[in-house]
Amino acid sequence: MLQILIRMIPILVAIFSLAQPVAAEQGMAIDPATCLGCHSNKISAAAFAASVHGKNACTSCHVEITDLAKHMKGEVKVGKVHCERCHKKETSEHYDSVHAQADVMCANCHTDIHSHRYWKGDKRIVIAKCVQCHDKESVYRNSIHGKGVAAGNQDSAACNDCHNLHAIKPLGDPRSKTNREFHTKVCMKCHADEKLMKRNNVVTVAVKSYLESYHGKNYRLGFPEKVAGCADCHTAHEVLPPQDPKSSVNSNNLVKTCAQCHSKATPLFAKFYAHGEHNDREKYPILFYTFMAMTGLLVGTFAVFWVHTLLWMFRGFVENREIAAALEQGHAGHHIDDPHKQYRRFTRRHIFLHLLVITSFLGLSLTGLPLKFSDQEWAKVLMSFYGGSANAGLIHRFCAGITFVYFASAIVMSIHFLFVRNDIKGNFLVRLFGPESLCPNLRDIKDVSGMVRWFFFKGPKPTFERWTYWEKFDFIAVFWGMFAIGGSGLMLWFPEFFGYFLPGWMFNVATIVHSDEALLATGFIFTVHFFNTHGRPEKFPMDFVIFNGQMSKHEFMEERGDQWKRYEEMGIIEKFKAPKSSGVIYDFFFKGFGFLALFTGITLLFLMLFAFIAGGSH
Repeated sequence: MLQILIRMIPILVAIFSLAQPVAAEQGMAIDPATCLGCHSNKISAAAFAASVHGKNACTSCHVEITDLAKHMKGEVKVGKVHCERCHKKETSEHYDSVHAQADVMCANCHTDIHSHRYWKGDKRIVIAKCVQCHDKESVYRNSIHGKGVAAGNQDSAACNDCHNLHAIKPLGDPRSKTNREFHTKVCMKCHADEKLMKRNNVVTVAVKSYLESYHGKNYRLGFPEKVAGCADCHTAHEVLPPQDPKSSVNSNNLVKTCAQCHSKATPLFAKFYAHGEHNDREKYPILFYTFMAMTGLLVGTFAVFWVHTLLWMFRGFVENREIAAALEQGHAGHHIDDPHKQYRRFTRRHIFLHLLVITSFLGLSLTGLPLKFSDQEWAKVLMSFYGGSANAGLIHRFCAGITFVYFASAIVMSIHFLFVRNDIKGNFLVRLFGPESLCPNLRDIKDVSGMVRWFFFKGPKPTFERWTYWEKFDFIAVFWGMFAIGGSGLMLWFPEFFGYFLPGWMFNVATIVHSDEALLATGFIFTVHFFNTHGRPEKFPMDFVIFNGQMSKHEFMEERGDQWKRYEEMGIIEKFKAPKSSGVIYDFFFKGFGFLALFTGITLLFLMLFAFIAGGSH
């Protein structure tokens, strides 16, 4: 009997604590002790007193019970509890959740409402609730996240970390932007947290490398529905370490994983470094040395030609001042008869091909640079203007097709020049290194030396033959560019085809080469080429020769005096006389086009510089 009384003490204390303070505090007509007198067979007084609702009276929730006598007679039934009376925040979140839409209400999850304890951030309690309906196959609980939570690691991802506690949003169409974004966004919430990852000995390279990949750049630009996200490769719930045979990223399962998007994936294709880091020489030496080689090429090219441009800019400015001073003092330059007489420099075919070059290059730059600098706001604006990354990709590939067209035309014209034309004497070697050829020769060394001496006021400005050394460099650069940009671009355009005979890490190499070579090309064209062609003092603001194919006699003799002399000696100078000047409408249209192209290129140049200053080059 004494033992029974001792066991009853906690219950009596609980009833007393329920009845006295609450009744006195809230002025309730019915105290909890009275309720428990009848309902103690279903509700433990001690458990209720220790629960989150222990300080509430029963009628705090069962508000319809105001008359105990009527309730005991069965005249007043216990109605539905309205949790929203107290839990307004949770109710508002739940109201718009997928649970509410499926008619899953508070009591469906909180089945232990009379003994419910504070969860105190313990994710194991959350999981225990969720698995009442979900994860019947224990997919999540057997994952690296599930095992981590079960072991007491509160940093490991639980259901609420991805789906929230009450504001559980519907994912909708699996192909929708909302759905696709979710599969990556929730993963980055933890894996981009350096402190959290460091605390758990997990590297953050996955997020960084993903955002620098084609998939990640599209995600960052706002088009996650077009690419693979974290959960597509690692799954949403069954996340396992790579060495686990069941892991979706295990070497034996990679082909199947890749084939979800790339239906023709092969074992070679699956050798792609999904999180390859070009800065990691130990783990990815091929990527490291490829990146270093491309960086060296960029730095070397820009160092040489930017210095060349700055020296020319300064020397040309001084020369213009000297000419102006001489004219002011009455010293006229050497006399040229009919100085404005027009001569043909380019044929219609050359003009057409150059228009193709301008159109395709600007199209490639406008659609490619936003992808390279995907973390910049201007990149997102441009992509939205195109209607999305998919449209930008179509434009980019169309312009790439134009590039292959004009490159093929250049090859055909070169073969025709070397082997077919009958107005040029000599065999193909004589033609290849002759004055009409765009192939570099010994004459170019002399011209470079002469320009350097002129830069430093050590000699006169040299005159040139049909092609200058910088024009030859531009032409040769097209061949290197087609190998580097064109070849790598084709690999990235048709990865499944190249994946039949090339290992997947070649796509990592192709990405580095394509990106850096494109940066070199755009930077070179928008700075060095624009200056050499349009920006130098004697040409500013534009050299129109490439649009109408004509140049004046004065310009011909001043710039390409050696070509003029050679043509005079050969007696063919008058063959190049232009029958008439280009028309007003023609000039107006193409000058407008030229200035638009020039303005677009300079604008892109400033956006690139801004991105580098802001640290946005990837």
